[in-house]
Amino acid sequence: MKWGKRLGAAVVGMAAVLGVVTAPAQAVTAAAAPDISLANVKAHLSALQTIANQNGGNRASGRPGYPASVSYVAQKLRDAGYNVTLQSCTSCAGSNQNIIAEWPQGDANQVIMLGAHLDSVSAGPGINDNGSGSASILEVALTLARENPTMAKRVRFGWWADEESGLRGSKFYVNSLPQTERTKIKTYLNFDMIGSDNWGYFVYDDVASVKAVFDEYFRTIGIQTEGDTEGDGRSDHASFKSAGIPVGGLATGAGYTKSAAQQQKWGGTAGRAFDSCYHRACDTLSNIPDTPLEKNGDAIAYAVWKLAVGASTGPDFSIGLSPASGTVQAGQSATVTVNTTTTSGAAQAVSLSASGLPAGATATFNPASVQSGGSSTLTIATSASTPNGTSTITVTGDGTSVDRTAQYTLTVGDVSVRTFTNGTDYALNDYATVNSPITSSATGTATSPVKVSITGTHTCSEDLRISLKAPDGSTYSVKATGSLPCTDLGTKTYSVPVTNEAASGTWTLVLYDAYAQDTGTLDSWTITV
Repeated sequence: MKWGKRLGAAVVGMAAVLGVVTAPAQAVTAAAAPDISLANVKAHLSALQTIANQNGGNRASGRPGYPASVSYVAQKLRDAGYNVTLQSCTSCAGSNQNIIAEWPQGDANQVIMLGAHLDSVSAGPGINDNGSGSASILEVALTLARENPTMAKRVRFGWWADEESGLRGSKFYVNSLPQTERTKIKTYLNFDMIGSDNWGYFVYDDVASVKAVFDEYFRTIGIQTEGDTEGDGRSDHASFKSAGIPVGGLATGAGYTKSAAQQQKWGGTAGRAFDSCYHRACDTLSNIPDTPLEKNGDAIAYAVWKLAVGASTGPDFSIGLSPASGTVQAGQSATVTVNTTTTSGAAQAVSLSASGLPAGATATFNPASVQSGGSSTLTIATSASTPNGTSTITVTGDGTSVDRTAQYTLTVGDVSVRTFTNGTDYALNDYATVNSPITSSATGTATSPVKVSITGTHTCSEDLRISLKAPDGSTYSVKATGSLPCTDLGTKTYSVPVTNEAASGTWTLVLYDAYAQDTGTLDSWTITV
């Protein structure tokens, strides 16, 4: 990187309960992005390290290690079926070459382009800066060729010469494009240093819609991101941005220092640079950890499949969780039903796993593997030491052809939960009183008010009185504001302040029609407590 209505059997709950929302299956595009092989990315990095070792310890533009790096990458792409062009950059040190590789499918008038600089500084082999970006997009390109999905747009890759001397390779490429060709590039994505040893997860924030694609992926694996400020204008995306092309990309940090807040978010060491070997001889294979390399590689594939790949024609499945959220006290367990659905092609074996668990919690699946279309029960067991707070747990289905994920929100803390199920259907006549038993099941300390909602129609009533009797015999009045009209009642909501009612038992809802002047009937009521 260059730095310079009825009373029947409705289940209801208290205001303190988190709402249950059906979790959508992960939606990348109609075709799911594949996993990018970490082993293959590391093999490319090993090859770049060997090239540096054999050529004076670096791969700098204008030095022998750079054209050797070009030969390695270009041959891999040709073997995979790419149209490869080696563009001589006459303004670059040593007149070195850019590599331009295009997958020959998709709409050629709509190009998604990915790029990374291939050169290192002269001080070292540049395995993070920028072997990490170069190797990752190489493996994404090779994976695209192997998968050979239906393409909606054209995908083009670039490996740039002489970035370290002032973005020279990418500037040369952009300046060489006629305006008609520039307008075909709908998005340029840049990847410069994505395997830092004290990493963060930074997403270029130049274009909100492009940033949202990467943020969408990282949300599915429970990782928070930040906008990238360290690399603003200082890597190859600046060449494209200055030409009016929308840009985005990823980074894990260079010479800036990790803050305490970033340590809390991502781990690592606060007060240290994101890359302790930035622009140094120690930027070798031992300087690059697996975790950021793997997650960023998959994020790149996610973006390519999201932005350029068409509808899936192969086997696919989705995952849904029921419920999608829950609250427990430390030491308790939450149970979730994991449903899988075959969405295209034949059913496939799906192995289930969970990540993002809070400290002291464990996750087990019964069964641990299903055929798509089947279900499993996930049990999330917390321990007495599990801290209070909310965690986003990612459930991953590892299929034979694709992976899918869904998220479960677990809150550990004081549980104020009461559910109510009311009993028999009733009609309320004039001058009559109706008592409806309501079964209450409670855990924890309920401190929020019970809310009573009455919906229904009646012929005429000047005063409908409502009260709620708790299991201990306490009576709570539920009063309307003003008299109720002699027309469609619609929906009225009343609140009963319950502060210390935690016990399970039978509650009683009382409806009393006090002053009606006719013989009409109040019916078709829905009571929600």
